Amino acid sequence: MKKLLKTGVASVALLAATSVVAYAAQCTNDTWNKVMERGKIVVGVKADYKPWGFRSENGDIVGMEVDMAQDVADAMGVDLDLVAVQSSNRMQFLEQGKIDLMIATMSDREDRREIVGIVQPNYYTSGTNIMSPKALSLTSWEQLEGKPVCGKQGAFYNQIVEERYGAEIVAFVGNAEAKQALRDKKCIAWVYDDSSIMSDLSSGNWDDFEMPLASEDDNPWGLAVVRDEQDCVFGRFMSGMQYNWHQSGRLMELEEKWGIQPTAYLKERHDHYSDWMADK
Repeated sequence: MKKLLKTGVASVALLAATSVVAYAAQCTNDTWNKVMERGKIVVGVKADYKPWGFRSENGDIVGMEVDMAQDVADAMGVDLDLVAVQSSNRMQFLEQGKIDLMIATMSDREDRREIVGIVQPNYYTSGTNIMSPKALSLTSWEQLEGKPVCGKQGAFYNQIVEERYGAEIVAFVGNAEAKQALRDKKCIAWVYDDSSIMSDLSSGNWDDFEMPLASEDDNPWGLAVVRDEQDCVFGRFMSGMQYNWHQSGRLMELEEKWGIQPTAYLKERHDHYSDWMADK
């Protein structure tokens, strides 16, 4: 019996050691090493999604997610280089090595997890809604049936709204083009994230428009690293960054800084990850 027990313990130890070696062999940590060696991290962000990522008057990309990218660079002790990405190319840019990290208002979806390494915990969330002229007095999603609705290329909810409500999605490369088409009455509504629509409506530039419907398909946002590095040094580092953002309340501070309506999601995440002894 003792001999069998010793043999079993040795087998488990050997299996564990083998697993560690195999895991280490899988983690080349190419991205992390490349960033540290060159002293710069290249982050893909939006440049047309105010206030998460947009162009300032002098042409610089600024916004909440840009500040998050700067936090990452500061924590790694490297410089920050920003690359503007679109919904239609952000994952490809990461796959092709054009960027090291992507923080670009991307919803965390199962099909996207098969392409890029979406790191937990998710840092934000939003739902799907529309912006439409107040004069139309839309009250239900069903009123979109057979009507042209402006959308953004690459947005997952385009297909959902088409299939669920029979809308005819007219997709544009950029948000600016889609919203201009709405102003030009080429479509009756613009379907997009409710968070961005709320920002537009509060800007004072869309006084004749509204977000009239109940938001649907609330979906957390995920930042991403190269898929092969999701469970390696860089992926684990970014997981820690997101945890610290939630625990410290940093994301709530950035919401306030950029004039974003406070979200229940960030408050819940902050409370969930808070240090239970902080107030003692």
